[in-house]
Amino acid sequence: MAIVPTAAADCPDGGPRLRPHIRFFFGWDLQEIDRIAPTMTVLDWLRLTKRQLGTKEGCNEGDCGACTVVVVRPDNGRLTYRAVNACIQPVGSLDGCQLLTVEHLKNNDGTLHAVQAAMVEQHGSQCGFCTPGFVMSLFAFSKVSGPAPTDQAIDDALSGNLCRCTGYAPIARAARQACAGNEADRFDRQAAETLSRLEALQDDATVHVGDPSGNFYAPATADALADLLIANPDATIVAGSTDVGLWITKHMRSLPTLVWIGRVRELRVLDDHGGAIDIGAGVTYSDASDLLARHYPDLGELIRRLASTPIRNAGTIGGNIANGSPIGDASPALIALGATLHLRRGAERRALPLADFFIAYGKQDRRPGEFVERITVPKPASGERFRAYKISKRFDQDISAVLGAFWVRLDGDRIADIRLAFGGMAATPKRAAAAEQALRGQVFDTAAVAAAKAALAQDFSPLTDMRASADYRLRAARNLIERLHLELMHPGIETRLVGDKAIAHVQG
Repeated sequence: MAIVPTAAADCPDGGPRLRPHIRFFFGWDLQEIDRIAPTMTVLDWLRLTKRQLGTKEGCNEGDCGACTVVVVRPDNGRLTYRAVNACIQPVGSLDGCQLLTVEHLKNNDGTLHAVQAAMVEQHGSQCGFCTPGFVMSLFAFSKVSGPAPTDQAIDDALSGNLCRCTGYAPIARAARQACAGNEADRFDRQAAETLSRLEALQDDATVHVGDPSGNFYAPATADALADLLIANPDATIVAGSTDVGLWITKHMRSLPTLVWIGRVRELRVLDDHGGAIDIGAGVTYSDASDLLARHYPDLGELIRRLASTPIRNAGTIGGNIANGSPIGDASPALIALGATLHLRRGAERRALPLADFFIAYGKQDRRPGEFVERITVPKPASGERFRAYKISKRFDQDISAVLGAFWVRLDGDRIADIRLAFGGMAATPKRAAAAEQALRGQVFDTAAVAAAKAALAQDFSPLTDMRASADYRLRAARNLIERLHLELMHPGIETRLVGDKAIAHVQG
């Protein structure tokens, strides 16, 4: 096992400087940690090391929100406040940031922050166990919300927080009250100083810390990451830790070498250019959603239903793809859109259609030491249509039983070309080749739909599990093709629900 250096030093081969400690602000106190287990979570550090007990452990898998904290980052001359789940985030992912917990919110004179006061005045707490998490989610929401947030915006902000007591209505009222005041708080008044202090922490060094259980690396450049993975081909790459975090907290896996990509500048690039969108592997769902939704409204809506706000704040599209889960929602949608995946190993780069990346369950076309660099998504052209449908038991924070994503290029009422991709139907995200063949070149009518529905049995033999039976999955997938036909060829028919009102889908 490599020895963690005790002082900043240049690599012997002339590589990037190593920094032997993690640096971040806990509130306004600078923390420099040079010895820590690579799998130590923020929650455990708060409760076991700092003895800050306001942040609770509930599910320990990023579902309940009792552990919600706010991470503040510098971003192009401003501060971003993001609610995240402390239970699945490694402490190393705080490097260069400010960590805020419920203990930091009170004013200097001891009075409550506006969000805390609103929770009290609107009776938003009963047993109180979940309350700190709700407070932190609302605090982050108050930094981006206007004075009159919509019900949907409030629901989205609270999608990662569960409460067994209140029924949520008083918490929603507290959100409206806190945002209605929308007065500058001490965090706003100290924003310039905080930004300056955080910007001073940013550097090009490769962070390397650890303890006898293993090593944690956080390179700052793509070149440093490439070299690091060549030297450590068996390392576990961590982006948002929304899945790897569960390997730590639930599977109790030993992960002796973690490489966190959150500091790599090149992987955080989101580029809208020409006829395509480039999404760096370190771009979170929250950062990418607005741009993607502008071009593909259904993709934006799919992302809104993906997990919860804290998970989308941490989880990355590149990480979801690299993980290769057959029930990940991003991959089928991007396969249907004809996305291209860009991989790098050392100085070697290659590109392949995303659909070709997934080989078998748990197996992707990625060699040791190779990493996902970016994803290129084509923009829609004239005559093209895209739809994505998520079937799950809950609207928020639920894994899909079936995810159908469909790209169609129409020539009048005839299907000039089509891609049908599904998640939850096979061991990998997969296109429905037989169903596509049944539709390609055909008039998109009920006869073509019937042929495609029948052909799906050649494409998929889904399994039965806790989320759905095999029969349900196949029936649902077939019905989604029928829904696609209705929305494209009969747009006046009501197909979607908003609240309790059925609406026609009128997206172009």
